[in-house]
Amino acid sequence: MSSPTPPPGYGPQDSQQGQYGQPGQYGQPAQQPAQYGQQPGYGAQQQPGYGQPQQPGQYGQQQPGQYGQQTQQYGQQPGQYGQPGYPQQYGQPGFGAVPGNLAAWPNRVGGALIDGLIVGVPYGIGSALSANENLAIVAIIFYLIGIGLAIWNIVIRQGSTGQTVGKQVLGLKLVDANTGQPIGAGKTFLRQLTHILDSAACYIGYLWPLWDEKKQTFADKINNTYVIKL
Repeated sequence: MSSPTPPPGYGPQDSQQGQYGQPGQYGQPAQQPAQYGQQPGYGAQQQPGYGQPQQPGQYGQQQPGQYGQQTQQYGQQPGQYGQPGYPQQYGQPGFGAVPGNLAAWPNRVGGALIDGLIVGVPYGIGSALSANENLAIVAIIFYLIGIGLAIWNIVIRQGSTGQTVGKQVLGLKLVDANTGQPIGAGKTFLRQLTHILDSAACYIGYLWPLWDEKKQTFADKINNTYVIKL
């Protein structure tokens, strides 16, 4: 007569299995005990322990582009007021703005008188010598000297630097209203031609800067120029 077969889990071999943490206990797979710092559930994600470095993006760490770490911070934008690179600062000629250092009318008259002397002296000598027929050639030479000085001083020199000799003595400069730079010899020559309008009607155009907001003669308005005080 055969002895009855014991159920699984109650045999001598099965008694050695099924201990805590080993497979075969009550027929269920073994479960490892959760160690300290490992929390099962939610994908068994491990949390960093105290004192361990935090991953980027956690609390207390700034991500790129956060406040205070922007590429262009406040006060460092190009072209702001007072910063280099701004095309034209306030108070300087540019983009039609009226500069705050326009030359006063008496200073302009003083500069014109000095320039007149530079041309007038040789021209006057030539006029005096022309009365003598024997000195006619010498008189013509002085005339040419006066004309040459006028072209060099008023057209070439003023066109390239913005200053005649008279303007340089009184600290004045002729500039373009849009750029604040000298206007060049060609435009300076055209400006001298338009001074004819300043001479018309009792030289009213030369007196216009006395009450004009931009202190411009008619020639200045036509050619869009300013005379400024350096």
